[in-house]
Amino acid sequence: MHDVGILRDLVVLVGVAIPVVALAHRFGIPSVTGFLLAGVATGPHGLGLIASPDSVAEVSELGVVLLLFTIGLELSLSRLLALGRELFQGGGLQVLGTLAAVAAIAPGLDLEMRQGIFYGALVALSSTAIILKAYMDRGEIDAPHGRVAMALLLFQDLCVVPFMLLVPILSGSSVADVHGSVRNLVTGVLVVAALVVGGRLVVPRVLDRLVLFKDRELFTICILFLGLGAAFLTASFGLSLALGAFLAGLTISESEYGLQALSDVLPFRDTFTGVFFTSIGMLLDVGYVVDNAPLVAATAAGVAVLKTVVTTAVVLTLGHSLVTSLTAGVSLAQVGEFSFVLAGVGAPFGLFASGHYQLFLAASGLTMLATPALIAAARPLAETIASSLGRTGVPMPPPEESARVEALSDHAVIVGYGLSGRYLQRVLAASGIAHVVLEQNGKIVREARAAGVPILFGDGTRREVLERVGLSRARVVVFVISSPIDERRGVATAHDLNPGVRNVVRTRYVRSIDDLMRLGASEVVVEEYEATIELFARVLEGYDVPTYTIHRELEAIRAEHYQMLRREDRPPLALDALKHLGIHRALDMVEVEEGSTAVGESPTSLELRRQTGAVVIAVVRDGKAIYQRDPDFAFRPGDIVVMVGDRESLERTAKIFRRVS
Repeated sequence: MHDVGILRDLVVLVGVAIPVVALAHRFGIPSVTGFLLAGVATGPHGLGLIASPDSVAEVSELGVVLLLFTIGLELSLSRLLALGRELFQGGGLQVLGTLAAVAAIAPGLDLEMRQGIFYGALVALSSTAIILKAYMDRGEIDAPHGRVAMALLLFQDLCVVPFMLLVPILSGSSVADVHGSVRNLVTGVLVVAALVVGGRLVVPRVLDRLVLFKDRELFTICILFLGLGAAFLTASFGLSLALGAFLAGLTISESEYGLQALSDVLPFRDTFTGVFFTSIGMLLDVGYVVDNAPLVAATAAGVAVLKTVVTTAVVLTLGHSLVTSLTAGVSLAQVGEFSFVLAGVGAPFGLFASGHYQLFLAASGLTMLATPALIAAARPLAETIASSLGRTGVPMPPPEESARVEALSDHAVIVGYGLSGRYLQRVLAASGIAHVVLEQNGKIVREARAAGVPILFGDGTRREVLERVGLSRARVVVFVISSPIDERRGVATAHDLNPGVRNVVRTRYVRSIDDLMRLGASEVVVEEYEATIELFARVLEGYDVPTYTIHRELEAIRAEHYQMLRREDRPPLALDALKHLGIHRALDMVEVEEGSTAVGESPTSLELRRQTGAVVIAVVRDGKAIYQRDPDFAFRPGDIVVMVGDRESLERTAKIFRRVS
C-alpha cells in the first residue's frame, strides 16, 4: 500500500488555496497574502486540515529554490550597471540604514546584537512581487518613484543570498563555531566562484548545442537540471539550496537563452512558491495573534514607519524631490516575501527570541496585507506632508534663470526630461524656439543645466510649478512623463491655468486618449499606436505602395484621432475600396490642392504621361466620377485624381497636384 499522506496534504492545501486566492484577487488583496491566509486556514492553528506542516516542508523548499532561480534569470550584469547610482548607492544605503536602525534599538528590546542584526536583515527586505504588480496596475512603473523603488527592490533581492550566508555566522556562540562559520564562508566563496566561472564557460556552449535539436521539452528539462543541479551542489558543501539556484539563474541570464528559460520556468515557480507561502501561513498561530493583537499591530506600524523614514532619507540623497522620496518610502514600508525565506533559514539557528517568530509572521503578514492601500495613499500623503513642510517641489532657479523665465512669452514648456523630452528640447533649441524644461530628478537637472539646457527642478503636474514657468504666457506645454496618473493631473492643471495653451501629451496606451482629451489635452501621442502606424507604413512599403499614398493613409488615421483602433465601426481607408481589384500597388489617388500647378490645367496641357509616366484614368468631382473629359476640362481644387503607373511615376505625378510652398 503506497503512503499517500503527503499527496493528500498537497491536495487539501491547493484545494483550499484556490478559493482563498481567488477571493483575495477579487478584493484586490495580493496573492501572496491569499496564500498566507490559505495556510492559516489549513494549518494546525486553523481548521487543522493538515496537522503537521513538516509534511509539505520539502515541497515548499523547492518553491524557494525556483523563486531564487527565476530572480537570477531576471537579472543581468548589464541591467545592474544601467541602474548605477540608484541601485548601488540607494539600495546599499537603504539596506544598511534599515539594518543599522533595527540593530541600534535591539538593546532596548532586550535583544542580543546578533539578533538585532538578523532582525534588521528581515525588516530591510520589501515585497518585490506585491509592489511590482501594484505599480503595473496603476501605471506607475515608469514614474520617478516607480523607477527608484524598482532599483531599491532589485538591490534587496541581491542581498538575500549574502544574508543567508550571514545566518550561520550570526548563530555561532563559541570561537570554534565562529571559525567553522568562517571556514564555511570561505568554502562557499570558492564554490560560488567555481559555479560562476564554470557556468559562464560551459552553460552557453551546452545550450548552443542543445537548441540544435529544436526540442522545446528538451530545452526546458535542461534548464531545470542546471538550476536544481547547482542547488544540489551548493547544498552538498553546506550552503543554501537557494544560493546555487540563484547563481545558475544569473549565469543563464547572461546567455541569449535567458528570456526563453525564464518563460519556461515561471509556471513551475508560481506553483511551488504558492505552496511555500501557504506552508508559511500554516505556521501562524491565530490564537497568538488574537491574544497579542495590540503588540502585533504596534510592531507592524513600527516596522512600516521605520522603513518609510529610512527609505525616504535615502531617496532624498539621490537628488529626488521630497514628494517622490516619501512616495517611494511609503510604498516600500512592508516586509517582503524573501524575509519569510530568510526567517525559515534563521529559525533553526535560534536567532529568534522567545515568541518572536510568531510575532514576525503576524506583523509581516499585516504589512503585506496593507500594502495596496499604502501604495494608493502614498502620493497624496507625500504631497500633504511636503506641503506642510513647505517642500512642494516649486522650482527655485538661480537668479539669472529666474529672470530669464519671467521674461519668457509664447514659449514651450516640456514636462519630463527622459529620452523624448531630450530630443524635443534639442529640436526646439535648434529651431530657436524659447522653452523651459521641468524635471524631478535632481541629478538629471544638474547635469542638463551644466550642458546649457534651460531646465528647472520641479513637479510639472503641480499648479504652483507651472505658474512659476509662465504657463499662462506659453503657447505649448508637452507632458512626457510616463505616468498615467501624473499625465492626467498635469493636463488638467495646465488646461485650468491656460485654456488656450496647446496641451500635448505623450501616453502609453490607446485607452488613455478619451480621458486625456476630456481633461483638456489638445493632442495625444500614443506610444502603442504610433508603433502600430509605423508597422503599417513599413508593411505597405514592402508592397511598393507609393510614399504619398502611405503618407495620406497615415494622416487619415491620425485625422480620425485614432478611431481605427478605438472603435469597432472603423472608418474605411481609401485603400480598402481598391484592394479587391488587386492593383493597389499600381493605382493611386490624390486630391488637387489649392495653389498647386495643376489648378486650371488639364492632363493634356500638363503632359502628365510624357513628364511623369502616369496615366489619369478618372477624376472624381462632387461625388461623381468623370471618365470622358471634354476639351474645356480643367482641374479644380478638391478634385480627386485617380491614376495608374509604377511607384516612381505615381510619386512624381502626386507632386504636381500638391500646393506649391
